[in-house]
Amino acid sequence: MSHPTPTNKKITSGVSYLDTLLGGLFIGDNVIWYDDAGSLASIFCLKFIQASQTEQKPVIYISFDRSPRNLLDKLGPLAENLNLTILDCFTWGKGAGSDVFLRFYAQPTPERPCEIICVKKPQLVEKVMDELYALVARYDTDVRLVFESITGIQELWGGEEYVTAFYVHACPRLYELNTVAYWVMERNAHSPKARAQINQIAQVVIDLSIKRGSTSLNIIKAENRSGDNLHQQHNYWTRNSEITFENEKKSSGPLDLGLTIKEVRLKRGLSQTELAKKVGVTPSTISQVEGALIYPSLPALVKIAEVLGVEISSLFQGGRSPGKRVVFTAGEASEVKLPDISSDRISVKLLTPVDLLSRTEAYLIEFAGEVKTSAHFFMHKGEEIGHVLAGRIEVTIDKQVYKLEAGDTICLSSDIPSNWANLGPETVRLLWIKVK
Repeated sequence: MSHPTPTNKKITSGVSYLDTLLGGLFIGDNVIWYDDAGSLASIFCLKFIQASQTEQKPVIYISFDRSPRNLLDKLGPLAENLNLTILDCFTWGKGAGSDVFLRFYAQPTPERPCEIICVKKPQLVEKVMDELYALVARYDTDVRLVFESITGIQELWGGEEYVTAFYVHACPRLYELNTVAYWVMERNAHSPKARAQINQIAQVVIDLSIKRGSTSLNIIKAENRSGDNLHQQHNYWTRNSEITFENEKKSSGPLDLGLTIKEVRLKRGLSQTELAKKVGVTPSTISQVEGALIYPSLPALVKIAEVLGVEISSLFQGGRSPGKRVVFTAGEASEVKLPDISSDRISVKLLTPVDLLSRTEAYLIEFAGEVKTSAHFFMHKGEEIGHVLAGRIEVTIDKQVYKLEAGDTICLSSDIPSNWANLGPETVRLLWIKVK
């Protein structure tokens, strides 16, 4: 079955703060996870699978390190899904065809939604590749893959040169086949040369480490993104299958200055480099301010507030409380730049003050005649509601085209449109609401 060429459609990783740091995942991404402890990447993989299943996308889990029974226990409820296929390269690989593992297949097959395919000769690279590509070819939509793990493959195939060759071949092909693939590697089990070769081809590279009991994430590479968050340590912790980043936790004091500046900047659609240029400082300065490493000088702070269009006091308060106000004038609306949409014939206004504390954000989006986008307006994990005020517009969601006209409303929960198109000559006006 043929596959469409890769697009710049964004999807979620299943971890909202990671989406913010990365700018989302793109269809075609190969994501390398360097794991300092051998167990840190697991929860990110599970959240990715969960998000993919929410979107009803096929997931292929390639296992070299776990028996099917062990993997099913690890996946838990995620294994109870028709869109999951497990490619078992363990039983006849590291499991050496032992009876203790073969009994899994000899016993009466229980009713389970997911499919398990046992690769009989996983020691042969071509056999694994044939099985994998045959599976991907079943689908005419984007497929999500999890490789557990590159290190396990290396141990089975007898050397990292074989693994590197496999990855160098597979990565471009999976990109063309419209997949998103997670590849897990134990960092210290591979030479710097092999890591450098793999990094060069991967679209995204993330390093996970643990030191003195604290876990941290560092984005080493994020192709076709702004790069604002590269090579920065982001501390996080996990509890009850949830991931919480240190910078997500807010207090109500003035120490939130950097985080508030970052949130307002992102609302305006500005990169750190763009804000730095308008303020007259270096991008490194903005990065350090947002990371709470330094405080800006008073003149710089005044200029930051001016560029962002907010009151200085609201930056120290974590945002402006609406208080008793119920009406906001047109002059308080803010122009918003859409980083992923290049057309200057699409205008976006945030209708309430950009620093307003609220669970909802309302936008007015206007399309000039005969304008198309190749992405959605926002990378937003929550619900979105759009209402067509004027004109007619088409939206594509998972290859299905919907036609909307004045008076129509669209509600999005987990789906992310891949493009919008105003095919007529008249201007289209949308009222768009994001729910946090």
